[in-house]
Amino acid sequence: MDTELVRNQIQMAYGDRFEAALLDEMAATALLVQFSPGDVLIDIHQYIRRMPLLLSGAIKIMREDPDEGELLLYFLERGDTCAMTLACCMGEAQSEVRAIAETSGALAMIPVSKMENWLGRYKSWRHFVFESYNKRLTEMLAAVDSLAFLKMDQRLLAYLREKAKVNGSQVLTITHQDIAYELNTSRVVVSRLLKAMENDNQIRLHRNSIEILFALN
Repeated sequence: MDTELVRNQIQMAYGDRFEAALLDEMAATALLVQFSPGDVLIDIHQYIRRMPLLLSGAIKIMREDPDEGELLLYFLERGDTCAMTLACCMGEAQSEVRAIAETSGALAMIPVSKMENWLGRYKSWRHFVFESYNKRLTEMLAAVDSLAFLKMDQRLLAYLREKAKVNGSQVLTITHQDIAYELNTSRVVVSRLLKAMENDNQIRLHRNSIEILFALN
């Protein structure tokens, strides 16, 4: 693999966050993985041997419930990593989440042994790891708050807004059943709420797609 190419891709995704020496080590040890929409990148109960750095694209992190449903926790975008994956790597534990590709993209997979070594050697790596933990914890709390305090119509609105942002498009190719699955609710509820949103001129429904009419910011 062209280490210079990998180095450039990491630097483009993460900017000036890492020292030059760390970038060199990343390029020399990282495994570059390309993915397509729908690919399962990390599965529940899987042991994590490499930590993913997201170079491009978007990934959704799902949590499985006791009734064999799933719930969307948060999205990862370029320049992110998954704190739950970090925890599994450090503790040699099984993953409790499923990572599914939302769009096409690429990952740089870092060996666990290097990840631990860099914590003691590179200040920028320590800062990145702690910052990632904090960011993902904030998103986890937001997911809990959404479940506990928001009505389903508010959850649906937030979901559509975030999904449109990470896909970079006002038109989402998705079915009502897909949405119900990710929000852990019923298709009937989703269809009813989407129709109400269409009547309020917030969205426009098409066959297997939804056009977002409201501002994403």
